[in-house]
Parts: sequence; structure tokens; C-alpha cells
Amino acid sequence: MKCDKTIPRMKRKSGHCRTRSEELPNQVGERESFQFFVCQSLLLKDKLKAERERGITIDIALWKFETTKYYCTVIDAPGHRDFIKNMITGTSQADCAVLIIDSTTGGFEAGISKDGQTREHALLAFTLGVKQMICCCNKMDATTPKYSKARYDEIVKEVSSYLKKVGYNPEKIPFVPISGFEGDNMIERSTNLDWYKGPTLLEALDLISEPKRPSDKPLRLPLQDVYKIGGIGTVPVGRVETGVLKPGMVVTFGPTGLTTEVKSVEMHHEALQEALPGDNVGFNVKNVAVKDLKRGFVASNSKDDPAREAANFTSQVIIMNHPGQIGNGYAPVLDCHTCHIAVKFAEIQTKIDRRSGKELEKEPKFLKNGDAGFVKMIPTKPMVVETFSAYPPLGRFAVRDMRQTVAVGVIKSVEKKDPSGAKVTKSAAKKK
Repeated sequence: MKCDKTIPRMKRKSGHCRTRSEELPNQVGERESFQFFVCQSLLLKDKLKAERERGITIDIALWKFETTKYYCTVIDAPGHRDFIKNMITGTSQADCAVLIIDSTTGGFEAGISKDGQTREHALLAFTLGVKQMICCCNKMDATTPKYSKARYDEIVKEVSSYLKKVGYNPEKIPFVPISGFEGDNMIERSTNLDWYKGPTLLEALDLISEPKRPSDKPLRLPLQDVYKIGGIGTVPVGRVETGVLKPGMVVTFGPTGLTTEVKSVEMHHEALQEALPGDNVGFNVKNVAVKDLKRGFVASNSKDDPAREAANFTSQVIIMNHPGQIGNGYAPVLDCHTCHIAVKFAEIQTKIDRRSGKELEKEPKFLKNGDAGFVKMIPTKPMVVETFSAYPPLGRFAVRDMRQTVAVGVIKSVEKKDPSGAKVTKSAAKKK
């Protein structure tokens, strides 16, 4: 793509990729937007006092910058184990993972150990569908000796071996030796690392394959909030995950089946003629009370595979952090898109090898840490989920219990309920 050289700069905190293109209409089409997340916060200065004092990043921070090819949104995700749920939320939006590896003596060994964060983050990224990765060997200024090629080679060998087991192809992953503190190989090539001939971090970002935006799929827009705005009415807010949302469209909200017409769509206080995947929007709906919609509901096109309540679903689950054994009847909370609802593990169908997918045991009595299996789940309240293959953002989840993430998974099949007696507003009925 032809573009002027731009030194990346941090923009205001934001989660949206399209605004830069809107500000520069003559450059639209020259650069694509994409999102990536940083595992462990070593590239960005921690912003909040509480985070500085703890030396860690607590929440998902969204920052923007530009490369010569892309508009980038950084989802700065926590590296600390206490905040893994926040990281899962960030990972699920990412087009590429940037895995930050501590290259210091002891630091690397801790991260790559059996329970280390480097291992956990790589596994999570792959499980949650982040297909592209860049590895940064950080703190190269603090190795022994400083900027040690031998240490870099050792790290590349060991991390590559693990990434291959997880499911990545390490030959397609750049390993960039950097120092976030000194700025080595971040933007410009460093003379301290002249033995390294590969791309800088900035150049590696430009080598990422352009993400495909699922605008050709049916609409799925999980609601984050619902507002009542004086003089306008009910305004649901959320991120378009798949498909397109337009004014005049008749939408169905799952799981209730409520159907109505969209009056208008807005982003950053500007009217849109269409909202595309990745857009965080508010949209005004006709003749619907705020109490009829909730966070976790999913807006869909009533004429194109409308969202429906899940009666039950079968998932491939990896148990990551549970102190005991998980058996039939277990009822933790499932975090899936914007929905947080308790589900029952109705039937553990099989235990499988988590890397090869090969069946190890039929109808096991329980699953424990490190195990993977297929589980039939039943929601305790109405909810919308989809298969990962059809709608990835609505088909991956984290399992929460005891204030921690105990498992992650992807949905393989869904049995849906037929909506009966759902409300259809007058404007929607006219359009049908």
C-alpha cells in the first residue's frame, strides 16, 4: 500500500479504528485498521497511580497509533494473573498478539515455567482465536552480557518449541529483540543489536496480514448498555461484531425475540448510514422501553439468521486454574461477549488431548487442571451464544469461579429455542 512514512504516536484513549480515516477523507483506503493486544505491559508506560504503585496494568487500555500501512489500536492487556479476565476481554478483540517476553535471568525462566504467564498468554491467545503473533524479547539491555545474542537465541528456541505445541507456526512469528526502556528496535534499528537482521517492532506490525472484516456475515451486535435519552428515546449501545447495521433496518434482539425498527445509528455523536464490524455505536429504536433491553442481549437482522436463545450448547473447554475436580452439575459463570450468566456443566462428554484434539476418555467423571474436553452446557438464564465457526466473537468464552478464570473455551454446536410470543413493534410489523 502506498503511504507517506509516519512516525507512530500515541493517540487519545479510544477503542475505535475508523476515526482517523474519517478525519482524513483523502487518505481513506490507503491504510487499513487493525487491533492487537500486548501481553504484559512493557511497551506502554502505566498510566494510573494505582498501576504505577503495583507495577502492573490492571484494566484494558486502548491506544491508537499509525504505521506506514495500518491504523493500530493497542489493547494493553494485564500480565498479572489477578486480572486475567480483563486480558481475555482484550484478547477476544485482537487481530494480532504481541507477546512480551522478559529476557532477563530468572524473568524468562519464570514466564516459561509450567505455570508461567508467557505460557498462559500464548495458550489463551490461540484458544481465543488470535491467529497472528509477534514475540518481543524485551529487556535486552539487562541481559548478561548486555544485548546478548546467545540469550536471544536460547529464548527463541524455547518459546518456539512451546508455541508449536500450542498450535502456532513459529516460523511465521517474528522474534524481535527490544528494550522498551532504552527504545532499542522499537521504531528504529538499534546499533546495540547489530547482530539481529530481522524487522523492528514497527516493521513487524506492517508485516501482519490484513484482517478480514466479517461484514458479509449476518448482523451480531452484543449490547454493552442501554440508555434513555430525553427527546430521542431508547438507545442501545454496543460493538458491531459481524454484519452491518443501518437506519431503517428491522432488528431482532436475542434472547427475547423483541423486534423493532432502527431509527438512526450514531458513532462519536455523528450519524452513520451504516455501521461495520469494529464500530462502537449507539442506535435509536422505535417503541421500545429501556427495561425491555439489557446488557448481554444481541441485536441481529430480523430477516437474516436472527439471534435466538440457546437451550444448550456443546463446547471445547480447557481447564486452566481450578483447585479441584470439575464434574457434572458444576455451575460457574460464563463470560461470553457482553454476557455474564451462570451455566451448568450438564454432561462432560469426552476428555481430549488439548493439542491434537484426540479423544482420550469417553464420559469422564471429572476434568482437572490442564485437561480439555467436550462439555454440554445449559444456561441458568436466557442467553445468546453462537458457534465459534459461524460467529467467533460470540463463540468463545471464559469460565469464572472463585473470582478467577478457571477455564476458557469455544462453542462447537448450539441448540436454539424457537421464539414464541415475542413482541414485534408496529413499525417493524409494517416493514415485514
